[in-house]
Amino acid sequence: MINKKKRPTLQDVADIVGVTKMTVSRYLRDPSQVSADMQKSIAVALEELGYIPNRAPDLLSHAKSHAIGILVPSLTNQVFSEVIRGIESITEAAGYQTMLAHYGYSLEVEEQRISHLLSYHVDGLILSESHHSVRTLKMIETAGIPVIEMMDVTSAAIQQAVGFDNIAASYCMVSQMIQRGYQHIVYLGARMDVRTQLKQQGYEKAMREHHLTPISVMTEEPSSFTLGAELLQQTLAQHQQTDGIFCTNDDLAIGAVFECQRQGIAIPDKMAIAGFHGHDVGQSMVPKLASVITPREEIGRVSAQQLIGRLKGQPIDNKIIDLGFKIQLGESI
Repeated sequence: MINKKKRPTLQDVADIVGVTKMTVSRYLRDPSQVSADMQKSIAVALEELGYIPNRAPDLLSHAKSHAIGILVPSLTNQVFSEVIRGIESITEAAGYQTMLAHYGYSLEVEEQRISHLLSYHVDGLILSESHHSVRTLKMIETAGIPVIEMMDVTSAAIQQAVGFDNIAASYCMVSQMIQRGYQHIVYLGARMDVRTQLKQQGYEKAMREHHLTPISVMTEEPSSFTLGAELLQQTLAQHQQTDGIFCTNDDLAIGAVFECQRQGIAIPDKMAIAGFHGHDVGQSMVPKLASVITPREEIGRVSAQQLIGRLKGQPIDNKIIDLGFKIQLGESI
């Protein structure tokens, strides 16, 4: 059985700064209640200790909460709704509640959400990112609880990662497009999160290996069918030779398909289009969308199984669990 570490207390912070617990407490409620110099001193001490506020009753400070914190970038994104379904199929049967939070692809918001979840003494965390702020890493170290990072297995893991190789998946899909004769393939990306950038690396690797010029059309806007159509319009205006589009997800790819149909561009004769994740809508449309099929629900199930196993005292047998992917060629390439 895993025992949580003794977390830093208000008294620990107060001892470092040389003030009373009440002063630190006033700062936490409202920093303006203490002087500017004191604000800086307390903030440094909090950072140094990795202090986590305590919103749970004192009883839970030394007990199991039977709750698992889950961080996803979006609660409406179909990718993560399927992941959550997989997680909860395991946690519910094991008697654990889930506490969900979303962070909108922001490291700073993720840090705030993790601090909030840890303040309720969750027994473990399942995260959707592999890159975190320094303070987030410090808080996780201080909490001393099991952590799983999902969706990518190429980045260094805090403790354990469950997912697939985004670089390899993109490389395989783009290589298939090139083998089918497409030479001027453009990568469409949105959000600019880490996974979008990993997929870009796989795309560029495939293009360069075949002595082709990689071109990316990127935006920080959230993905949508409309955005996919807009990015295709932008691509055709700037790169008229384009004969293939590889997208960071199916939303952009489907929007690009609709825009090609609107403009009378034949798919796949004049334009090849491939997406990522293999959503049902892409597999139901005409032409059926080529896509990387990813095991979202299985990622959720395995992540939860691993976490609960570790809460029961099982060691980490595999730090990296790669669940793989499949290439669905569909009818659009």
